[in-house]
Amino acid sequence: MSERLPPLTALRAFDAAARHMSFAKAADELNVTPAALSFQIKSLEEHFGAPLFRRLNRAVELTDAGQVLARGTAPAFADLAQAWRAAQRVQDTSVLNVTSGPAFVAKWLAPRMYAFAQAHPEIELRFVASLRLMDLARDGVDVAIRFGRGTDERLYSRSLGEEWLTPCMTPDLAKRFPTPASLLDAPLIIDGSIDFLRPRSDWAAWFRAAGVDGDVPGGVHFSQADHAIDAAVSGGGVVLARGTLAAHDLKAGRLVAPFKPAITTDAHFRFLCPEGQQDRPAIAAFHAWTTAENSALQDLKHAHDLIPLNRG
Repeated sequence: MSERLPPLTALRAFDAAARHMSFAKAADELNVTPAALSFQIKSLEEHFGAPLFRRLNRAVELTDAGQVLARGTAPAFADLAQAWRAAQRVQDTSVLNVTSGPAFVAKWLAPRMYAFAQAHPEIELRFVASLRLMDLARDGVDVAIRFGRGTDERLYSRSLGEEWLTPCMTPDLAKRFPTPASLLDAPLIIDGSIDFLRPRSDWAAWFRAAGVDGDVPGGVHFSQADHAIDAAVSGGGVVLARGTLAAHDLKAGRLVAPFKPAITTDAHFRFLCPEGQQDRPAIAAFHAWTTAENSALQDLKHAHDLIPLNRG
């Protein structure tokens, strides 16, 4: 039995046959004839010195040795395919695949896309709006923007800035509820997407920071931040909104944030890409643009008294 590795084509044929448990289906996947695939597997078995498949009447099954080999070839070929796709993305300077949560896509990215397209017509942005934490290499993603405190091992990670929360409402509602204490009688909107934060960045925390005593009323609960903000824009109530996500509606005057107190959290939006890829022209351009756009929102934050929440 030789320790020298067999030809890659023979291993590829074996991998396909082991996944399909069918020589015919494997041949179809590899776009070769069944006879050619059978020859590749036969040559692999001769190289190995023992059968890797049991040939049955209308099917095949792996021998014990074949099962061991299959456990190694499947992830190996998956890694090769992943590396190939990653190399292709490095070469393709015209497309940038970006993933982020639906709220950030709807409330931050989408309203600003025209400005980016005007500044960088050579880059085609493709968004995947998902709360699933994607594996950037495996899922073919160039950039991820995530919210939280998470560690980002083996990734280039930069904060887009401190996050802050303050009550936001339409100008008409602001006339009806002119003081922080008056919000105890207002229709409140609850953004449940940040329920995971500790300490809690909720209405009770904001009322405490504003020095308002009283029982915090219930309200309409949304699981997505953009839905909660849209409900406030429609006049449905007052939302304790993250400034990053409410900024576009605040700038446009659809919402106002009339009260000075704002609570801050050390959770924040982070710009992520594979380590070593941050200098790729498209990624670097997108990073510089998102950083500049977020910095332009600082005047909204500085209009408030920022009160950090005590994690202890």
